[in-house]
Amino acid sequence: MINQQRIINQFIELVKIDSETTKERKIADYLIDKFQQLQLDVKEDQTNQITGHEAGNIIACLKGTDNSIPAIYFTAHMDTVVPGAGIQPDIRDGVIYSDGTTILGADDKAGISAILELIHILNENPIPHGDIYFVIMSGEESGLVGSQQFDVSQLPVEYGYALDSDGEVGTIITAAPAQAKLYATIKGKAAHAGVNPEKGISAISMTAKAITNMPLGRIDEETTANVGSFEGKGPTNVVCDQVLLIAEARSLSKEKLDRQVKSMCEALEETASQMGGAVDIEVKPMYPNYKFTENDQVVQVAMSAVNKAFGKSPLLKVSGGGSDANHLSGNGIPTVNLAVGYENIHTKNERIGISDLTEVPTLLFEIIKESAN
Repeated sequence: MINQQRIINQFIELVKIDSETTKERKIADYLIDKFQQLQLDVKEDQTNQITGHEAGNIIACLKGTDNSIPAIYFTAHMDTVVPGAGIQPDIRDGVIYSDGTTILGADDKAGISAILELIHILNENPIPHGDIYFVIMSGEESGLVGSQQFDVSQLPVEYGYALDSDGEVGTIITAAPAQAKLYATIKGKAAHAGVNPEKGISAISMTAKAITNMPLGRIDEETTANVGSFEGKGPTNVVCDQVLLIAEARSLSKEKLDRQVKSMCEALEETASQMGGAVDIEVKPMYPNYKFTENDQVVQVAMSAVNKAFGKSPLLKVSGGGSDANHLSGNGIPTVNLAVGYENIHTKNERIGISDLTEVPTLLFEIIKESAN
């Protein structure tokens, strides 16, 4: 049923199309043409006018054969991280690598390849199914900006699956955290560091003390927090009067996330007050959490499909990172993330096994069959 050489060729063709995040025009045009060749209804939204990326999100629909079967969807993203220009794939011992000068781009062109192979399979092996939508997001690697701006009213579906996680095929990411970022400007008072340092208030000292008062790292089994950077510039003979700090918090619980962000803000505010300085803080929600169990239909269908496709029990996991599934679930469409088998993503050592590449469309085909049941 799976045409192994076809999906390998498709994957190789996709990764050779430069699509570093923000620069998605070439890959978007290619995919629109590809979906049209496969006789799907396809359109591109206008989210790029908001995100500033070259392309918007692509929405394609394979019309159902049975209107009584609920519509479902699959999503992947078209952009890659840097360095992702001029990728030269190399196949060795059943594994696909880059030539070592770039990433490979399996994140997430493995997901796109699986979608395109699935459409071929459905055309060659007709089975009853409802409408099947395919959404190829732009700007995932820029902070999920494509899915953040995506209008879910374009997806009249019951539930769906993101094809964008590392790990063994058959792994289902049933929960992922919400994230918020903190952007803080800590303000002290400048003074000559050699003549009268006591008249100054060091923003660097203030920031360091505030950080030591923050709960950071692994807060509990659902919550993490981290300071990414803080920077205060100036000559050594001047007490630094301003520092810019960037931090984040994540949690599977919205209440815990709010509590963690509040404690980080309080550490900054209280320290600034004690030391005679000031602080301005902007808290920016990045994406919502999602959390499903074995009792939810979106998980049940995937679990049954894994068992029937591979004769094994699925692995249910909780992720510490976000994906487009977060925004789509957060906006009312139950969505879980499926592992597609790639490894060492965002590095020049990225790789994917040919067996993984071919297993994913097999799983998607079973999901469609299960959704009909």
